Amino acid sequence: MLKQRIITAIVLLAVLLPALAYPSPEPFCLLILLLIAAGAWEWGRLNKLNAGASWTLALVALLICAGLWQAGWLEKPSVSLWLPVGALWVLVGASLIKRGVEGWAKIAGPLRVAGGLLALCLTWLAVGQARVIGINFLLSVLVLVWVADIAAYFAGRAFGLRFTKVKLAPAISPGKSWEGVWGGMTGVLLLALGWIWGDQAWQAVSPSLYSRLASVNVILLILAVVFLAAMSVVGDLVESLIKRSAGVKDSSNLLPGHGGVLDRVDALLPTVPLAMMLYALVA
Repeated sequence: MLKQRIITAIVLLAVLLPALAYPSPEPFCLLILLLIAAGAWEWGRLNKLNAGASWTLALVALLICAGLWQAGWLEKPSVSLWLPVGALWVLVGASLIKRGVEGWAKIAGPLRVAGGLLALCLTWLAVGQARVIGINFLLSVLVLVWVADIAAYFAGRAFGLRFTKVKLAPAISPGKSWEGVWGGMTGVLLLALGWIWGDQAWQAVSPSLYSRLASVNVILLILAVVFLAAMSVVGDLVESLIKRSAGVKDSSNLLPGHGGVLDRVDALLPTVPLAMMLYALVA
């Protein structure tokens, strides 16, 4: 399993990093579009669609994102778009976690399918807009999610249940603790401070999300990165409850050793659109 994980990670990095570093954002946006289409296919399977319908969903995701691309939306980060999207993620995410695994099954199938498709397409748009702003900006958002996850894991292992004695969401993801959440938030705060220092030291051409927020207000920076770390946990929990409802461990086996695309991007689904909301608000 570990060998598979390492090989898959190397292959993904070998494809994604050159596309990310390419002067034009088009190659990277195209690769992410293919991943989003794969995620839409997985979404269809998780919602019990047959093979043909799942492939159709992937095609629809491709067409929607291609239409947004053609219409020039990658160059148009807008408060009027991302503020409602951010509010929707907060409200719907909290509602789904409160309802739990049983509540997911009670939502009408077409609504579940459409909601997931919308979330995936908006994530592609947010990632694409972040790449157009700059590589430094996009990486500052992506790394926040990864650091929040890694810091939460180690904090949970070291301090889990030592202070709260209560797990975060035992019916959805038994391994998560409040101590892990706090550790993840601490990790992203340190990340933000270090990244701002790096922006200043190397005179970054495209400022990171953290530098943009700090240029407005340090309190805003702190609240924003803690909020994004919390929402990355929401994305993880939402996918976990959906998989539990579907009775599967992974969203697919597309990425050997890692599960499926949705297993890798679940925390990004709310976080990147919310980061674009913050960017639009302070731009």
